[in-house]
Amino acid sequence: MSAYSLRIPASLMRDAKDLAKRSDVSLNQFFLTAIAERVGAEQTQELFADLASRADFDAFQDILKRVPDTPPLPGDELAAPDQVPE
Repeated sequence: MSAYSLRIPASLMRDAKDLAKRSDVSLNQFFLTAIAERVGAEQTQELFADLASRADFDAFQDILKRVPDTPPLPGDELAAPDQVPE
């Protein structure tokens, strides 16, 4: 494990301490979780960008053309936004 000295504005540190306390985790764990979440989000974005860059949209359209134009099975219908259960 590595150590890194971090300079944090006082107001942000107060908020971080408060959130860590309310979450019943150490400040260290709070920071590690926040960093891990951001790293994961960035990696996911890079993965999707890579997958999108390799997509064959012509092949995708060819596949969609093979889907029969039939009504959805009972229970698979799209609901209007005001009919979506909460």
